[in-house]
Amino acid sequence: MEDLIKLEFVDLAFAVGSMAMAIGLSAWENLGLELTIMTAAGRTILQLLVLGYILYFVFALDNVWGVLAILAVILIIAAMVARNRISTKIPQVLPLVWGAIFISTALTVIYVNFLIIQPDRWYEPRYVIPLAGIVLGNAMNAAAIAGERLVSNMNSQPLEIETHLSLGATPKQAVSKYRKEAIRAAFLPTLNQMMLVGMVAIPGITTGQLLAGITPLDAVAYEIVIIFMVAMANLLTTILVTRGLYRQFFNSAAQLVR
Repeated sequence: MEDLIKLEFVDLAFAVGSMAMAIGLSAWENLGLELTIMTAAGRTILQLLVLGYILYFVFALDNVWGVLAILAVILIIAAMVARNRISTKIPQVLPLVWGAIFISTALTVIYVNFLIIQPDRWYEPRYVIPLAGIVLGNAMNAAAIAGERLVSNMNSQPLEIETHLSLGATPKQAVSKYRKEAIRAAFLPTLNQMMLVGMVAIPGITTGQLLAGITPLDAVAYEIVIIFMVAMANLLTTILVTRGLYRQFFNSAAQLVR
């Protein structure tokens, strides 16, 4: 395979030019998206440059504590973003989301790292950081969708829940339908991706590896591993998040708290 074609400053300038054209198109059609596109493009450049320098430092440091530190920061950010999308008013949402994402990510990455990839060192930055980052990002979205759907359904159906409770149902039984709906809603995008992967478009991870010079079959093999680990982590995350969240709506006497 040919070596990677490295992009110089001029190449990135041309890439920025495509955003200038997008801004021009927005102005031409009076869409009012010029400032939004400019802000998004600026944040993209800034955030990715910061990430690039941080990863360059961590990779050069090649130390287990550097790897764990960057993963801890990503985990905290993911948990806070998911919490904000669910609700900031419900007690214990942040630790619940943090714990769910941490457990699902840790179990999935450990499984893949030790049983499938098996690097010489378990904390090899080039493997652990990208894999954990992919899982954390997807688990964050799954947690946010499942949590928001569960909270919304429970807030809109208090009478139905109380009816179940009055008929002798436990809190878990009373909200079982809402939990299932929330989990399915959060997991459906993952299932859709699995159904269509490779048919509609080349996945981003595979594209990146192909550009880096990896053979197509090796790139596809890694894509299979990544998709499966994301699916497992997403399902586990949604189960843990919804299990913890619904309990926040009931007191010690199994009464619904509005």
